[in-house]
Amino acid sequence: MTIKVGIQGASGYTGAELIRILTAHPEAELVFVTSERYAGQSMDRIFPHLSLRSDLVCRPLQDQSCLPDCQVVFCALPHATSMKVVPELLRYDLKVIDLSADFRLRQPKVYQDWYKTSHTSPEWLAEAVYGLPEIYREKIRGARLIANPGCYPTSVILALAPLMNGGGVIDAGSIVVDSKSGVSGAGRSPAEERLFAELVEGFRPYATGFHRHTPEIEQVLSDLCGQTLRVRFAPHLLPQSRGILSTCHVRPLPGSEGLNWQELFERHYQGEYFVRVLKPGVLPATNHVRASNYVHLGVVEDRRTGWLTVLSTIDNLVKGAAGQAVQNMNLLFGLDEKTGLTQLPVFP
Repeated sequence: MTIKVGIQGASGYTGAELIRILTAHPEAELVFVTSERYAGQSMDRIFPHLSLRSDLVCRPLQDQSCLPDCQVVFCALPHATSMKVVPELLRYDLKVIDLSADFRLRQPKVYQDWYKTSHTSPEWLAEAVYGLPEIYREKIRGARLIANPGCYPTSVILALAPLMNGGGVIDAGSIVVDSKSGVSGAGRSPAEERLFAELVEGFRPYATGFHRHTPEIEQVLSDLCGQTLRVRFAPHLLPQSRGILSTCHVRPLPGSEGLNWQELFERHYQGEYFVRVLKPGVLPATNHVRASNYVHLGVVEDRRTGWLTVLSTIDNLVKGAAGQAVQNMNLLFGLDEKTGLTQLPVFP
């Protein structure tokens, strides 16, 4: 099988990662890429590390001449842009994997509250499937439109999912999440706060209490636990290029004192290739998942306070974006979902 693929918005970090991963995918053929900023330029001029892809020349977004030749299009476009483009792609009978936030939230009002703009294609929200394979695998297989998860939500949801399915083993009202991300998670557009001199030797919080990924995390965790919950979410910016470390603090309910938390996590993720529950005493680190589609989880019980800490690391550009998108593509086309994604992390 050869899957013919297009990428819209190929000149961002996520687009470049998609090209890197799909070039090594045995069943994928890249048919076209787009970039408004770099229309007419080849990918190796934009990203010299893609020197093997001088054949890919960026088209303007409005050029739809290659769409009939495609089977799936990845939209790596900014928020509020995808919602205008995706309906047109679906009219070509394509499968679409959208990497923006435009189709992740089910309620248009929630989207408007957090993204400060009205949703122009709300009729597609009910059809969009949230693309977290470890939770929604069967729905993904039969979908036309995949809403690829955000990077923070991927790290947090996978860290907490085993506790949501455990029959009420934690206090769902006391979840505190402290996340740190490399700066590539903020995109490639120039900004003063992302200058080297502003970042190096520094570490700071941002958007605490109102980060846009908060409702996405809450939506999926509420699905899993069967009740509406709220999460205290505090993101931070690390002075490094990529990687996310999420530290999730939860309070077990009375009666759960005898549970073996390590065993609970290992049992929950048994058979999940990309999720690795680390051995007791080994804690996740961002440089142990770099450039890979793997998730590392660690579970620590604080017997003194009675709280449980779950730590999660991912590469924000791979499992947090492009790698997970390719994992979803594999499911859409009936391939082994590991296809093209089994590369080991880069270290150091």
